[in-house]
Amino acid sequence: MKEVLFIAYYFPPMGLSGVQRTLKFAKYLPKYQWKPIVLTTNNTNFYAHDETLMKEAEESEIEIARAGRRSPKKKKKNKLPSYFIQKIGRMVLQTLFIPDRFIGWKKEAIKEAEEIIKERNIEVIYTTAPPYTDFLIGRELSKKYEIPYIIDYRDTWVDNKFNYYPTPFHKRKNINLENEVVTHASKIIVISRHAKELLLQRYKILNHEDVMIIPHGFDKQDFDLHPDAKPDNLYFTITHSGMFQDDRNPKYFFKALSLFLKKVPEAKPKLRLKLVGLMRKSHLKMIKKYKLEDNVISVGNVSHSVAVRSLLESDVLWLLLNDSIRTPGKLYEYFGAGKPLLLTTPDGDMRQLAMKSKVAICTDNKDIDAIIEGIKTYYNLWKIHNLPKPDKEFIRNYDRESLTEKLAKEISYACNI
Repeated sequence: MKEVLFIAYYFPPMGLSGVQRTLKFAKYLPKYQWKPIVLTTNNTNFYAHDETLMKEAEESEIEIARAGRRSPKKKKKNKLPSYFIQKIGRMVLQTLFIPDRFIGWKKEAIKEAEEIIKERNIEVIYTTAPPYTDFLIGRELSKKYEIPYIIDYRDTWVDNKFNYYPTPFHKRKNINLENEVVTHASKIIVISRHAKELLLQRYKILNHEDVMIIPHGFDKQDFDLHPDAKPDNLYFTITHSGMFQDDRNPKYFFKALSLFLKKVPEAKPKLRLKLVGLMRKSHLKMIKKYKLEDNVISVGNVSHSVAVRSLLESDVLWLLLNDSIRTPGKLYEYFGAGKPLLLTTPDGDMRQLAMKSKVAICTDNKDIDAIIEGIKTYYNLWKIHNLPKPDKEFIRNYDRESLTEKLAKEISYACNI
């Protein structure tokens, strides 16, 4: 069994989709003759936690090393900060710290990583970002110990519209850092074609073979844990799983749902919109504003296992985006659930991908009339027990185990095995 060192700041007991990508890769890599040793942080203060993911890591016998100061023992708060607070916080922190606020973790992580490298036969280093500090840690270790390293972008860096550069110096510094990272990396992995094109356009030294797409996915085992989960035939259930991150706003969907119920009053006692995940106070207030209290169920933050069960107990799964840049992991879990999809999103990679499943209705995120028609179409199909089913061959493309096999091959190529 060959050994690979993972550098991943976000890891269980932290929650959310970015954590799951790293966890699932580490879980399945041993099947392809690679043993991961995950180096992560001791500071697990985060606004979302999931102890079931930590349990999964332990049951999978993933070796975990932690660097840095332990987080203070205090009650964990599953609370999503407001978009305004997030935006201001991001602006302040990205003004003070380059490339991100985790740069202080770099020294501690490198110290711990060096001990691992001295004691173990590490043949390749895998780093995942954000935070982009993870990439800098991998680059420094790779240069010092002459170990090949792979970088995995869960989000873009310089071309990420949510990153803030207060001065030309800040942007140039980030460009220079990213250029050093991609130039030195043995392989670059991204999750979408759009992300690949952005890198190729910005860094002309790269060619198509340097950058590989390994998308997000779903773990079939997560769904197999709920063989009895199915929708309640008495209700037409639409579910949204996950947070309305950054500037995503559900108000147009809420308004469309309210108008639909007025136009089709017979649906009011039958339709349920289930919101699974952390919600902002401002979004919860909208439920009252549009008089949807009787039709909307907000369950708050739940474990990943409970979220998966909620998907299986739904009739239709809703995804909201207001840009064509982000590639949320929840869409791939929606594929795994095998349910019809309702996407309110601009045209882009995610809409085109969803359409390939052959079970998606897609509208603009602010087109209230089109959203109403989408709800109406699925409601009428539900009434006659004729909701569409996805293409199984298409879904298999996003199985986490198969995606990990692709990563294993790239790891082997990186160290000429």
